[in-house]
Amino acid sequence: MKKVIYLFVFMVGFLGVSLFSSSSYGANTIKIGIVDTYSGPPATMSQDVLDGFKMVVNEINAKGGILGKKIEFVTRDEKFKPDVGLAMAKELVLKENVDILMGTISSSTALAVSDFARKEKIPFLVTNSRTEKITGEKGHRYVFGIAENTAMAGRAAAFALSKKPFMKYWIAGDDYEYGHSIAENVWNNLKALKPGVQLMEQTWWKVGESDFTPYITQIMSAKPDFLIAATGGATMVTFAKAAKATGLVARIPIYQHTVIDYGVLGPLGADGPEGVYGTAPYLFYYPETPANKAYVNEFRKTYGRYPQMFALFGYSAGRLIEKGFQKAGAVDKEKFINALEGLVIDSPVGKLQMRACDHQLQLPMMFGVVKKSPKFKDFLVASDIVMVPSKDYMPTCEEVLKTRKN
Repeated sequence: MKKVIYLFVFMVGFLGVSLFSSSSYGANTIKIGIVDTYSGPPATMSQDVLDGFKMVVNEINAKGGILGKKIEFVTRDEKFKPDVGLAMAKELVLKENVDILMGTISSSTALAVSDFARKEKIPFLVTNSRTEKITGEKGHRYVFGIAENTAMAGRAAAFALSKKPFMKYWIAGDDYEYGHSIAENVWNNLKALKPGVQLMEQTWWKVGESDFTPYITQIMSAKPDFLIAATGGATMVTFAKAAKATGLVARIPIYQHTVIDYGVLGPLGADGPEGVYGTAPYLFYYPETPANKAYVNEFRKTYGRYPQMFALFGYSAGRLIEKGFQKAGAVDKEKFINALEGLVIDSPVGKLQMRACDHQLQLPMMFGVVKKSPKFKDFLVASDIVMVPSKDYMPTCEEVLKTRKN
């Protein structure tokens, strides 16, 4: 009988220690679950987001963590498939017990995960999707937009183009949501700012097409003053090459969102499309401030390359997590969300605020034209850069909230 009692006490003690150890481990960490595309063409962008985030995490953990807790993160490759991404997000929340979700470059995945995050009441930081629906009509308490969206990019471009002499425009681009959204936001806002502008025609090609010669021939024959090229992803580089090879760039000024980013111009090398206008929320060489230089130096030291604009989104997510939990004073999801609303963080491009009304990070936008530079021999960069502050181009809270259905 004594042996049975001793065995029972031993088992209770063993289970108690095991449960305590497991609970203690979880209690001493803040766990982030990241769903993104880490294979195929989008992987370079997603990896840049992750590397920017890791740089902050390593710094935080080296200092002892947040509220005495280290940051732990786990990644899942959804291979640009929304159903896979949603399944992975569910697994991270329901089995891995993550405190926060992050990702994704796919807008379809981001919207699906956002809906799941709302139902499960878990914060979701969208670090690279461009759809304005994330913080617009599909926005809610538990989702936050870190990257610039199509409404922001289009409005910033319109603000800059309204000050240019161009009057007759042509639109051409990828026939899917991103392409149409960029084009509509540029054009609708340009018309409002400069009522005399004229839209001559629109040309849309199927996603995946690689021969742009027939479209370019039609555009050059029409002789518009300016072309809005609503391209994204892999098409960005392919169209830029075609525009240069056909002589389009030399004859008609062109705008492409993100064409001035190092992620596009780096791979093109010295053969980049000189003369093309573009927008991007970050450039590693501008502004030439101590904060940006320190960020670039640390990134190059850590990863051996220049940061693309995507790294800024991962970096900003890390800072929001750090400052959000510090302000909340506890690892509590609802207190964390309250703390993020209106929170201001330091970044390589200055102070950034998470707008409380729609949960969109307020980013500046750089507008410039691609040119050669004596500072960089292996690739082209943007010149004649104008930094458009968020107050000059972001949709107002009233505009955004009118679209909300939740």
